[in-house]
Amino acid sequence: MGHNLLAVGTPAVPGVFQGRKVPCVATNTLPAKRTGKAGSTIFLKTLMAGSGIFFVLFVLGHMYGNLKLLAGESAFNEYAHHLRTIGEPMLPHRGALILAEVLLVLALVAHVYSAVKLWQRSGKARSQRYAVKKSGVGGIEGISAPTMRWGGLFLLLFVVFHLIQFTLPKVNFDGGTTENPYRLVHDSFQLWWVALIYVLAMVALGMHLMHGIWSASQTLGLTGTPSARKNAKLVSHAVAAIVVIGFLIPPLAILFGII
Repeated sequence: MGHNLLAVGTPAVPGVFQGRKVPCVATNTLPAKRTGKAGSTIFLKTLMAGSGIFFVLFVLGHMYGNLKLLAGESAFNEYAHHLRTIGEPMLPHRGALILAEVLLVLALVAHVYSAVKLWQRSGKARSQRYAVKKSGVGGIEGISAPTMRWGGLFLLLFVVFHLIQFTLPKVNFDGGTTENPYRLVHDSFQLWWVALIYVLAMVALGMHLMHGIWSASQTLGLTGTPSARKNAKLVSHAVAAIVVIGFLIPPLAILFGII
């Protein structure tokens, strides 16, 4: 037994045994617990980026449709009717619209889920982090995470309000008809407080788009060079500006009696 270098259950530690150097022998250890793909941060960021891109495309299309208000009642009502008949007769009435609504709900769930999980992880990281001094942070990078989170929550509440007002159950706060799409929208935006809600929502949406498009560009590896970073910032600012201006033109034009 005197010549046994290691006894059972004795940890392997380099040292001297009976005047001779004993090499270190690795002990068996359990493999580190790995987080699954669905729980990885990069997956959550990619999920947020992908669902966000889907929303950007939807928002641009929705903005274009709203601008039909400038063409008058007949043009806007024809557009609203056409949304319900896309794909007929291969699809049932409102078939394409229902499909789009389902995809939007799925994208919304994915976006909110990934946002909440990343929020929770960043909160845990903040409780364990050490102080780091950051300098020269500005522009898109300077938008604080709390601002984006509360802005995102406000947008979520606005979406619920928007759906109640114009989709289900449809509410004309001015007391008029809900069966004529143009009159429903026109009557609603004649009320200053409804217009104000939309202005605030569009400001929040603009900030969310600007930061979101920039973050998605980083997640998808599109900001690897100075020129790429410049282009990503340009696109994020341009899309945010187009969406905000495009969405605010109809309600403000109605509020001030232009249309």
